[in-house]
Amino acid sequence: MTKFRKLNRPTGHRMSMLRTLVSQLIKHDRIETTVAKAKEIRRLADNMVQLGKEGSLCAARRAGAFVRGDAVIHKLFSELAYRYKDRAGGYTRMLRTRIRVGDAAPMAYIEFIDRENELRQSKPPTPQPPQRAAMDPWTRSRLTRQFAPPKEEKSYDPEI
Repeated sequence: MTKFRKLNRPTGHRMSMLRTLVSQLIKHDRIETTVAKAKEIRRLADNMVQLGKEGSLCAARRAGAFVRGDAVIHKLFSELAYRYKDRAGGYTRMLRTRIRVGDAAPMAYIEFIDRENELRQSKPPTPQPPQRAAMDPWTRSRLTRQFAPPKEEKSYDPEI
């Protein structure tokens, strides 16, 4: 079972709020909200970008059932899918900003990375290491014995 934050709201209110926040994040590329909500939005927004990159009819229907607005779905499947086609994950960034005056809640910006006018530059995606050729078990065991340190002899002392 997946763990998630309940955010002190009933299920219907919480899901409606998260759907709206994810839709607004996709529409505006950056929003300011509380830290707890931003952490939940990050998980859901990354799933929506994955659906956009998939690009199938099933993915479009699943994304359409969650986000609100045809313009948001169009942006998700055209602009964001193209922007993150080479990135394997981590499409959003959360930056803590201030403490809200009324209730002292910690606030944060959540934004998509690799876009213009971002608050902090993103790191380039790490290149994947080259794949090594598979070895048969006998060659592998010979190589292991070749580079392994020699075994120490255990002495048995019967007097103790």
